[in-house]
Amino acid sequence: MRAFQITDYGTTPDYRDLPVPEPKLGEVRIRIAACGLNFADLLMIEGRYQVRPDPPVTLGMELAGVVEALGPGAGGPPPGTRVAVYAGQGGLADAGCFPAARCLPLPDTMPMTEAAGFAVAYGTSHLALAHRARLRPGETLVVFGAAGGVGLTAVEIGKALGANVIAVARGADRLEVARSAGADALIDSSDGDLVDSLRKTGRADVIYDPVGGDAFRAGLRAINPQGRILVIGFASGEVPKIPANILMVKNVDVIGLNWGGYLRFAPDMLDQSLRTLLDWYAEGRLNPHIGHVLPFEQAADGLELLRSRQATGKVVIRTSPH
Repeated sequence: MRAFQITDYGTTPDYRDLPVPEPKLGEVRIRIAACGLNFADLLMIEGRYQVRPDPPVTLGMELAGVVEALGPGAGGPPPGTRVAVYAGQGGLADAGCFPAARCLPLPDTMPMTEAAGFAVAYGTSHLALAHRARLRPGETLVVFGAAGGVGLTAVEIGKALGANVIAVARGADRLEVARSAGADALIDSSDGDLVDSLRKTGRADVIYDPVGGDAFRAGLRAINPQGRILVIGFASGEVPKIPANILMVKNVDVIGLNWGGYLRFAPDMLDQSLRTLLDWYAEGRLNPHIGHVLPFEQAADGLELLRSRQATGKVVIRTSPH
């Protein structure tokens, strides 16, 4: 089978031929149909992701496919079941073995390309907004990077939770994507002073920040007293330093969210969140935006779309025609 791997951190990923694996205790083997790409895949390549498995590493943190074999002690899902899996690695391959407990059966109406890019982006935004920030109906939510993979899901989930959503993105085309996801107001981050724009459009009760850098600093200056800033990631490349005196003076909370970390200390919470989101999808309340679907041979091009911040919505690699 084919796998897109790095042989060591800091090296260029490439395709390798590997034997099809056999599932071990508690695992299932999945014939992979599609894999969703994430900014964290770039960090994994560079060795800067918080989890560092021993190389070689097959890239691809989330995937969708069909169960084709059960290992010892794996009670299901049975072969033939369409599932999504947050694996942490191994998604950019023709097949892989993953813990049965991480397999989520899919609604019949959900295409593999949508399922492959669903868990990380929607799961991150749901746990961040509903659990960590405790977003309430009627509050104002500002979403930075609102046209990106996680940003768009934050717009959708913010609306589902009853918030007034302000989308911040660069350029009219990207803002239109955020509007189509339900944003109530739009701010072009390349047009003038972001702090002034935030204050004029409506001060935030909650800020969802996957960008960091200048965006974080602007948000901290413009947020309401008792506001909450969610630290989701650092797509700008800059991890901001947080002045504690401003937190004190403004009574502001800065809240971190490492979605994958819940697998280690509260997996049941993560699982329940994803099941809630799949129910919302089946009810028609969520409409995933897949900006790019590329064939397996163009996995490197997909990663470059993330690196250059040219993607809107999710980038998905189709590994097979399932």
